[in-house]
Amino acid sequence: MSVPSPRPPLTADTSAEAEALQIERWRNMSVREKAILVSALSQAADAMANAGIRAAYPSASRREVFLRLATRRLGFDLALRAYPEIADLPDAR
Repeated sequence: MSVPSPRPPLTADTSAEAEALQIERWRNMSVREKAILVSALSQAADAMANAGIRAAYPSASRREVFLRLATRRLGFDLALRAYPEIADLPDAR
């Protein structure tokens, strides 16, 4: 019987003990708790992406920020199919 190789750590800045506790916590979370966590992480990622877009395009309207985020999420071609006005944005590709 072969012994499975140890998996690599999830992060380089967390001790193995702390990581084991975190993984155990995730395993013990209810479906509702996991859904809340994933939703919060998605909202945080959106906020950071929007902040990056606003920093790069300080005079962008809310719609332009939305369209640029759509391009990042979906890729240019799919975002353009969903939102044809993306073609009007300078350097949207």
